[in-house]
Amino acid sequence: MKFTVDRQQMTEACQNAARAVSSKSTVPALEGLLLTAENNQLKINGYDLEMGIITNIPANVQEEGSIVLNSRLFCDILRRLPVENVYMEADAKQMTTIRAGDAEFSIMGLDAAEFPLLPAVEDRDSFAVNTETLSGMIRQTLFAVAQTDIKPVLTGILFELSGGILQMVALDGYRLAIRREPVSSDLNVKFIVPGKTVSEIAKLLAQGNENAELIIGDRHITFKIGEYYVVSRLLEGSFIDYKTALPKEITAEIFVPARALINCVELISLIITDRLKSPVRCAFDGTEIKVSCTTTTGRANDKISCTGTEIPEVEMGFNNKYLLDALKACEDEEIKIQLSGPLSPMKLVPVEGDAFLFLVLPVRLKNEV
Repeated sequence: MKFTVDRQQMTEACQNAARAVSSKSTVPALEGLLLTAENNQLKINGYDLEMGIITNIPANVQEEGSIVLNSRLFCDILRRLPVENVYMEADAKQMTTIRAGDAEFSIMGLDAAEFPLLPAVEDRDSFAVNTETLSGMIRQTLFAVAQTDIKPVLTGILFELSGGILQMVALDGYRLAIRREPVSSDLNVKFIVPGKTVSEIAKLLAQGNENAELIIGDRHITFKIGEYYVVSRLLEGSFIDYKTALPKEITAEIFVPARALINCVELISLIITDRLKSPVRCAFDGTEIKVSCTTTTGRANDKISCTGTEIPEVEMGFNNKYLLDALKACEDEEIKIQLSGPLSPMKLVPVEGDAFLFLVLPVRLKNEV
């Protein structure tokens, strides 16, 4: 294998593909990137048996071939090479020479045959989403994905496409995030993508009008984003019936500037630490929200004005992190808070429309019976 390639292009492509590489594995090839030079293209592939990232960049190929190189070492070398054109050569014994200017490395690679094959995803169903739209939908749901695998399906995001509306749902038992957007598709499909995959997809999505294509198979999905293909397994099993968690009756609606409430909760949270955990108390009365917290460090109080339903004061307690995650995900200047009682989840929705819905489960306050 012999080829010459632009260093900057290869560095960027390798760093992106390396996100799918295992950091530690009993299979050495899974800690590497598969490089394949053919037809004046360099194909770069990372795969950890759950997710694979593949891309192609132009290359001047003098001799076709493939090699697997340790991802961490190879990416470190590329970042520090002094010039833009990189020459690479691998012999029959997998010894690989990397040369740029006066700098030269000789590193041992692995036979490409040791790299596992990526699953083939049949183009059963596919649809396109604007990359900026998909990026926003991921940003506004990923925070609610479960971090433990007690219920594996909750470690992913549910994608539901029906009636030209794409809905993404995530929940972890403490909060629920729902995000909706119209798409140009008449498909009716439902699937669960692992949170890790969705997180890496978000990093590849570029801002702009370009579309991302989702190609859905029986057990795997492919995201085509520009020159990148991300292949991932789908989570098996039925997603929890999240609709049963939605409050059936709304007793109060309060309109509040999102940034003002975020600033207020962040200020009160200064006396909360991992060691000194205590709920943030929010007292609602339709004209203002009083926010307070008491820990062994001391007590903090603040309040902000709001508008909405005149109600007897309702006091609720929340985990400050869960509350802030939901508030920051709203991304609107003003939001609507819907209450159903001190022990029912608080619902955050847009002032108009139904683009998002966030639920935050309250915690029982000590003075409650």
